[in-house]
Amino acid sequence: MVMLTAEMKETFGKIKLFPVATASKSGVPNVAPIAFVMLVSDDTIWLADNYMNKTLANVSENPQIAIYLWEPETKKCFQIKGKVEVRTSGPDFEKMQAMVKGKKPDAPAKSLFVMKVTEVFSCAPGPAAGKKVL
Repeated sequence: MVMLTAEMKETFGKIKLFPVATASKSGVPNVAPIAFVMLVSDDTIWLADNYMNKTLANVSENPQIAIYLWEPETKKCFQIKGKVEVRTSGPDFEKMQAMVKGKKPDAPAKSLFVMKVTEVFSCAPGPAAGKKVL
């Protein structure tokens, strides 16, 4: 199990819009900006599906996902990779729906992506760029 560090969690907390990358089973990539991304524990991230089409199709075929964190003030940058499970019912799904609708009542909150973190890489410029850190 990969656990995000305090530095990574602090950086995560400063991000407002997350570029999220997926790929189809045949390898066709997709990157989508997603606002409702929540760190729920040191190894679990929730993503709310409001308007995902290609992203949902991709994770249905290939559950691998990557989230890019870039915080311009501190210049901290991480790529978090993981595996996603899609949920459309249950207590976690209902909690996500309530959180999303509390901030944006007209959002559909169609499904919940539960991402388990598997790897983290540095993506800050310099000699450590691309280096696996977790």
